[in-house]
Amino acid sequence: MSNDTGADGGAANPDLGPDADAAAGEGLELAQFAAGCFWSVELTYQRLPGVARTEVGFSQGHHHEPTYDDVCGQGTGHAEVVRVHYDPKACPYGVLLDVFWAKHRPTTLIRQGDEAGTQYRSGIYYYTAEQERVARESLEAKQEEWKEKIVTEILPARRFYPAEEYHQRYLEKGGQSAQKGCTDPIRRYG
Repeated sequence: MSNDTGADGGAANPDLGPDADAAAGEGLELAQFAAGCFWSVELTYQRLPGVARTEVGFSQGHHHEPTYDDVCGQGTGHAEVVRVHYDPKACPYGVLLDVFWAKHRPTTLIRQGDEAGTQYRSGIYYYTAEQERVARESLEAKQEEWKEKIVTEILPARRFYPAEEYHQRYLEKGGQSAQKGCTDPIRRYG
């Protein structure tokens, strides 16, 4: 039996359903972003005032409980994502989007820098109709700044699978500062 079906061999795939997890605190909301390798994207959001928590993992795929190796094997359909738990009063969703656009090149389909593969695609995965509206407006505004077509996908947030523990806060564990407001350059590998 494939990982892509339910216990009866044909039930709907739970991985295609919405991310039903709750934010990690009262008054917090969730956001998901794919912008290449999740390590540096996560550290960027960790440093942002109003962000209470970040998690790296996988979403938007069709393989149940994928591992990093599964996703790198290109057969799961998942993107490397950062799930952000944020206080919208201290850090509006539009600010999260500004960081997203500044962090990567949204005109390359399945590549960020020297990292290539569908897991490195550009994506904004929304939890609410308001997030979708703001994301689409943001994309339209950013498109005016780029000569090339922006290929960022904007889709409902699907089930989130946390990456293995060693990926969580990877660059912070490697000695880079996650202090709020820190502007030190981010090195990709610790």
